[in-house]
Amino acid sequence: MSSTLLEVTRASHEEVERLERLIVKDLQNEPANNKDRLFQSHRVRNMIENIISTTEKLVEIYEDKDNARKDEIAALGGQTATGTNVFSAFYDRLKEIREYHRRHPAARVVDANEDYEAMLKEEPVIEFTGEEAFGKYLDMHELYNQFNNLKFEKPIEYSTYLDIFSQPHNLPRKVKFTRQYREYMENLLEYLFYFFQRTEPLQDLDRILSKVTTEFEEQWENGMVQGWEKNVQENGHVPADHTVIDLDFYSTVEELKEVGPEKLKEALAALGLKSGGTIQQRAERLFLTKHTPLEKLDKKHFVKGSCASESNGGAVNSKEVVNSKEIALMETKMNKLCDLLDETIVRTKENVVKKQALTYDEMEAEREEEETQADTESDDEEQQIYNPLKLPMGWDGKPIPYWLYKLHGLGQELKCEICGNYSYWGRRAFERHFKEWRHQHGMRCLGIPNTKNFNEITSIEEAQELWKRIQARQGVNKWRPDLEEEYEDKEGNIYNKKTYTDLQRQGLI
Repeated sequence: MSSTLLEVTRASHEEVERLERLIVKDLQNEPANNKDRLFQSHRVRNMIENIISTTEKLVEIYEDKDNARKDEIAALGGQTATGTNVFSAFYDRLKEIREYHRRHPAARVVDANEDYEAMLKEEPVIEFTGEEAFGKYLDMHELYNQFNNLKFEKPIEYSTYLDIFSQPHNLPRKVKFTRQYREYMENLLEYLFYFFQRTEPLQDLDRILSKVTTEFEEQWENGMVQGWEKNVQENGHVPADHTVIDLDFYSTVEELKEVGPEKLKEALAALGLKSGGTIQQRAERLFLTKHTPLEKLDKKHFVKGSCASESNGGAVNSKEVVNSKEIALMETKMNKLCDLLDETIVRTKENVVKKQALTYDEMEAEREEEETQADTESDDEEQQIYNPLKLPMGWDGKPIPYWLYKLHGLGQELKCEICGNYSYWGRRAFERHFKEWRHQHGMRCLGIPNTKNFNEITSIEEAQELWKRIQARQGVNKWRPDLEEEYEDKEGNIYNKKTYTDLQRQGLI
């Protein structure tokens, strides 16, 4: 049958409500281990995304930009160009429904609960490397190699890198303005962002980082960003700490030459200036930056293709400032992610140190032990529960002890005709059912109040007979002439016998 816009709206609301109930039901189950927790979180995340997408469609329908919803409601009300005809619209719709069922006689109602319940058993695909151990550890070997390629004095160990990668403010300033460092920082931020999304899918990371960006802008304006406190001076100069030489200590070119050609070369390269030539030329070129802003220097002093030698010939310093701000923002976001992943980072360090102390044979033995343990847990979960006596299941999902089964008489079946011949197993459940909704509904259908007088009564015939005796005992069906015999006065007013007699005695009638 064709799906109308109103039917789509109803179905969308139903889907949202079903997904909300499923989320609540899923979160009520306590995960047994980290793997189950990740599966549960990702299932809930997927359902939330489905709710968001469905809600967006509903908003679009209610906005009704093309007036389709308004026209459909009007058509249901029988409104046409010639006037309003409710009956015509009703019979047209009835005809359409009958025609559909005539063409599809085998059509049946599909129970959507089964499909939705299957979502609770779903195991989403989550990509982790072997080193990450399903989100337990970080795998930063590629980033470690990239960090060592930033041309420091000497490479560091992986365990040392795990201690310092979250402290970029301790790195030399000259390294941060290189293309390699920018690429490294982008890759580091991307990896931490992706890892956090995989391990904590229910966290709103975009909102967290948006707040970090807002706070960063304020700190940057006040020059309070860690590691970038004196990044740019108010007059637009790039300060001397961008280089490895503080020019404030040198008043002439001759004094500057004393630092040596290598130091001069490093200082010029950090500023994007040409670093070739004699020591005299290098010192003169560097000394120019002490009193002259970089954007006012001649293009011939800059390396060809660098950001400082753009064809417009200006905004060298502002370009450098923008780059430094972007790098500082990436470092700030990275620090926030490290705070969120603090426990994982600590576990990773401990795991690396532990592995370094093991021999190859010990590592292989440990790996095999972990695999065996994982297989055992999987087999325990998949193994069917042995229950030949068909005992009821307890709170732990296992059959209750047989002595408890006998103690509560759970093998005894007690039926109640008033409840539609429903079976209750055990005396305790039978006694409790007299106050439950099924028995109360049955009594209401018989027109009998569900009082204590009817406890232990399960037969409809016995309940009706008892109700008749109670009514007779209370005098409900007894003829009472004083109250039920009626009299009429001259004016046509109706009184019962007792009232009429009292008024007549008083001379009021």
